[in-house]
Amino acid sequence: MPIIVNLESIMMKSKIPFSVLVEKAGITRSNLSVLKSNKAKLIRFSTLDSICRTLNCQLGDILKYIPDKEEATGGVRNL
Repeated sequence: MPIIVNLESIMMKSKIPFSVLVEKAGITRSNLSVLKSNKAKLIRFSTLDSICRTLNCQLGDILKYIPDKEEATGGVRNL
């Protein structure tokens, strides 16, 4: 998947443990775990808002776009 969730590295930089982020951001442990493991298929804006507020960061700190190899070489990708 071309979008990477860098949640764990931001948590480490902010020195906020997983359990504290769950409590302060008001996100369920299972949802945060799915994000942290980069297995999420979707994410709500309200969840991103809670994470950014709690970690005092920007969306670009959490999400990173990595182009597919085909896109990087100019190939056409079917939608």
